Amino acid sequence: MPDPSFYPALNATLNGTCAVLLVTGHRFVAQKRITAHRNTMIAAFFTSAAFLTSYLYYHFVIKLTTPFQGHGWIRPVYFTILLTHTILAATVVPMILVTLSRGLRARYDKHRRIARWTYPVWLYVSVTGVIIYFMLYHWFTS
Repeated sequence: MPDPSFYPALNATLNGTCAVLLVTGHRFVAQKRITAHRNTMIAAFFTSAAFLTSYLYYHFVIKLTTPFQGHGWIRPVYFTILLTHTILAATVVPMILVTLSRGLRARYDKHRRIARWTYPVWLYVSVTGVIIYFMLYHWFTS
């Protein structure tokens, strides 16, 4: 088993990679490069699945938590980001599955309707996951 301190950086890397893939996939569909869009979004899905697997393993098998060390005005900022991230992360999973399913089954009208909601939520969750990592492990450590 790798050193448990490896997991937070891995998880942030997977979240950051997913965010880049999401933006790239969004650009591809805007350019009508549908095959590139599909492949990129499938890669984003598997990157998110790898993140979720690693995250759950870290928190439920290794059972490590890291308390936030920031003080003052940054505490409510951190917890607001964490709360919205957590709620939207739970919400976006079924959205991703439905969006991906509709796209792969060529139900493009329905795919587009839900993708308009899925994309910004998924991107927010991916980006805030990286921000939370930096706030916990790099910016406010004592």
